[in-house]
Amino acid sequence: MRDERPPRSLRSLPPAGAHSALRAAVRALMSAHQSRRDGLAVQRDRLRIAQVAARLVVEHGLADWALAKRKAVRQLLLPETTPLPSNEEIEAALADHHALFGGDAHLKALSRQRTQALAWMRRLARWNPVLIGGVAAGWATEHTDIRLELVADDPKAVEIELAAKGVSYAALPPRAGDATAHLLIESSPAGIRLAIVNPLQRRNRPRNSDEIRLTIEGLAALTAPLPGPVSSA
Repeated sequence: MRDERPPRSLRSLPPAGAHSALRAAVRALMSAHQSRRDGLAVQRDRLRIAQVAARLVVEHGLADWALAKRKAVRQLLLPETTPLPSNEEIEAALADHHALFGGDAHLKALSRQRTQALAWMRRLARWNPVLIGGVAAGWATEHTDIRLELVADDPKAVEIELAAKGVSYAALPPRAGDATAHLLIESSPAGIRLAIVNPLQRRNRPRNSDEIRLTIEGLAALTAPLPGPVSSA
């Protein structure tokens, strides 16, 4: 009887559909690998932009972080469409910059700012002040304003007290989507920015935030001088 089976060499080949599935799997693998490479490149560029922007903030006193990011992009010769780092990434880069280059000068400047902040918090103790921002977290530069959050049912009550005490201040423009009132007090060595929230806003603040917030007691403990060596009689 004639053997009508295909030759052994053909019998060992996979079905035609298997070739298509294999090619699709290879393409998917190559695409995933390229996506990972692209993602790493974006992360690397964001880190470089954050580092350069932090240096500009420290060395040139740029308060506009969006401007600092754009300048960093140009200095690095990156495309204008390059994804920019978040403000949280700039804060981390500032902390790294101070750790590497700040030394005692940064620690002394930060200590002065915190001492000034504590004095103002005590003056404004009626409004349950909390220190927030760079001076609280430690990434502040010598150009960074001190940021205090106060609690009041009516922001005008804070303004009335400031005026009664002869404190000059300016109301800052409201931020988009933010009902918080903001005031700026010109002071030295750092300006004082007041964010006035109502009790409900203070209570409903997200508890999972990693923002550093210092009360009067917490800041006083942080700025207290270390005890000196005990001398023997």
